[in-house]
Amino acid sequence: MAKTPQDTTATHRKPDLSVSFAGITFKNPVIAAAGTFGYGIEFEDIVTLEKLGGFVTKGLSREPMVGNPPPRLFETAAGMLNAIGLQNIGARAFIEEKLPKLAAKKNVVVIANVFGYSREDYQETIRILNEAEGIAAYELNVSCPNTSHGGMVFGTDRALLEELVASCKAAALRPLIVKLSPNVTSIAAMAKSAENAGADAISLVNTFVGMAIDAKTRKPRISNVTAGLSGPAIKPIALRMVYEAAHTVEIPVIGMGGITTAEDAVEFMLAGAAAVQVGTANFWDPCATEKIVDGLQRWCFENRVKRITDLIGTLEV
Repeated sequence: MAKTPQDTTATHRKPDLSVSFAGITFKNPVIAAAGTFGYGIEFEDIVTLEKLGGFVTKGLSREPMVGNPPPRLFETAAGMLNAIGLQNIGARAFIEEKLPKLAAKKNVVVIANVFGYSREDYQETIRILNEAEGIAAYELNVSCPNTSHGGMVFGTDRALLEELVASCKAAALRPLIVKLSPNVTSIAAMAKSAENAGADAISLVNTFVGMAIDAKTRKPRISNVTAGLSGPAIKPIALRMVYEAAHTVEIPVIGMGGITTAEDAVEFMLAGAAAVQVGTANFWDPCATEKIVDGLQRWCFENRVKRITDLIGTLEV
């Protein structure tokens, strides 16, 4: 039987890539990760920001931070080591200098990554950001391995994590996403602690602690000595951790770790992720996130997936 015009239209209808969780609707599940996309506005001449599901800002602190001394980056065989040390202009300057430019754009989901050396630092940063319009959610950075205190200190201790998340949840006027560290014995246990303390969602994984040495000079490649390893090298471990976390908690999971293609993103969603973040790929291709969005559209069409949400947690084992 010949197809009617209506049948043809239905066949070529674009897949629905939208996802919703924590009271936020994303036009697609692809989010640019913190620390790899600046404050967003720096990419506006390269990437169509409105095309992305959203992006996460550089880590914002109560006061500006200068970060670690160089060298702070080193390319590895299958990834990258970084020890930037959360250099940023501070929450107040972000509101005054960066956010107004983002506000001029339509349908851009902005997630503010929040960092502090102490619980009070985190709370005060959130209170400053509460005053601003145009932020959809906060991502609590409890997993940075490149600072002398704060960050990963909270993300590797269940009691400290629960205390911090609960206090930040009380201070926040927006949904709270908790970014977990992979440098723990049980990612499932940490995910559960974040959920118990009131997190609206969790994101994982941040970087693994690593290092590189120059054999000739006998010195570290990074001034901080140790650094965070990211990129394709960590993808299999990150995928496993997302799977474990997603099967432990009821709140949404945002997966990340070595995602460079649309198929990578699909794998994380099959493992249980409601959305994904793309990080290191942005360093070698600033248009990586946009290309992955296009790739997901094609992948879903070719595999007859009408709604991308139908993929979430459907891994067959």
